[in-house]
Amino acid sequence: MKKKDLKISELKQMQLKLYELNKEKWNDMDPNHAKDHILYMIEEIGECISIIKKKKIDNIMNDEHIRNRFIEEMSDVLMYYIEVLNRLNVSAEEFTSIYMQKYNTNLNRDYEKENKNKYV
Repeated sequence: MKKKDLKISELKQMQLKLYELNKEKWNDMDPNHAKDHILYMIEEIGECISIIKKKKIDNIMNDEHIRNRFIEEMSDVLMYYIEVLNRLNVSAEEFTSIYMQKYNTNLNRDYEKENKNKYV
């Protein structure tokens, strides 16, 4: 089987296909529902944290079953994230452009210096 590396545009299309299959049960695509999906995403992040706490990193790295469960939960996080992008009509190109800007900004940041006086 050929390895696949999904693009943001592909993830968005896949999520739209899931939406079409479930639109009778899911909230409509109104942007106001994006906040609900952020909350669902946070819930899934909590499930990832639970696996880390209960099973420990060593097991995530070395036990195939635990690793697969963890990756499945991370996939849920990503699906809700993509759902938010879709509901807010953020294009793959728009996301990529701003992501790259932020990435380039972060390349030149001095986090230690910035955080040293953050809460003084």
